[in-house]
Amino acid sequence: MDLGSVNWLAVVASTVAAFVVGAIWFGPKTFFPLWWKAIGHAPDEQPGGSRSMVVTFGLIAVAAFVQAVVLALIIGLMRANGTDVGLVAGAATGLLMGVGFAATTSLGHRLMGGQGFVVWAIEVGGDIAALVAMGAILGAWQ
Repeated sequence: MDLGSVNWLAVVASTVAAFVVGAIWFGPKTFFPLWWKAIGHAPDEQPGGSRSMVVTFGLIAVAAFVQAVVLALIIGLMRANGTDVGLVAGAATGLLMGVGFAATTSLGHRLMGGQGFVVWAIEVGGDIAALVAMGAILGAWQ
């Protein structure tokens, strides 16, 4: 598998999907208020602190793009080995990557950082949901 065989349009669509999932997951009517309180902020505090939100979202976009490329490469390797990867198998691959890597590596960071299980569960839930959506797109878009 090489970068030349990556469906770059699907990668871009997956990156956008990660943003959409994140916007819904961390929306004002979903998990943002609970997460914001759990990380120690007052409800009237604005996100971003002294850092520009443009920089913050730019870095998040780069991270989502890297995730999409890696997931595309993994799905490409699966196909190269004869696995029929469509929407469901792509979503399952995203789920396995989320549970197997994102959830497990971030748990220790959150617990050792004193932020606890609730923060971890909210954050990793969003990560897994985004990876499932990305995998579904990459799996379906051949």
